Amino acid sequence: DVNVPKFLKDDLPLFENIISDLFPGVQRPEIDLGQLMVQMRESSKALNNQPTENFLAKITQLYDTIQVRHGLMIVGPTGGGKTQNYKTLAHAMTQIRHLDSFEKVNYHILNPKSILQGQLYGDFDPQTTEWQDGILAKIIQECAKDESPEKHWVMFDGPVDAIWIENMNT
Repeated sequence: DVNVPKFLKDDLPLFENIISDLFPGVQRPEIDLGQLMVQMRESSKALNNQPTENFLAKITQLYDTIQVRHGLMIVGPTGGGKTQNYKTLAHAMTQIRHLDSFEKVNYHILNPKSILQGQLYGDFDPQTTEWQDGILAKIIQECAKDESPEKHWVMFDGPVDAIWIENMNT
């Protein structure tokens, strides 16, 4: 299920056919999100979004992906619903934090293209010969200090650029 969001709409049937050829007779299990799905609908309305099946499916895909990945990208055109997607999921998970598998979600948003790379990651100051942490390092340090079970999502909201994204791999 976590691979489905990566495919173009036209490529999805091909992927599903390959999977059924590799695993004949195996049906993908239906996952009952129970209270999370109910709350996603409510959170969508609370954030002034329409809880359409498409929108809820995208939120569900995000939820499924964060269960198995530490880092991910939500990509798409401006105004396509990316920000509302994660905000709705964070709101829903926070609202049902009293249930066993959910915690409050805090998200930290920054636009990596609005600052210099050294300001983002940190850099060595040649005048003082000292390292200065960047905004991202400071956010990560603050998140690491939090000993509560709350979740912290660091969101890079802006265009993907090879200059800053490459450093995410190191």
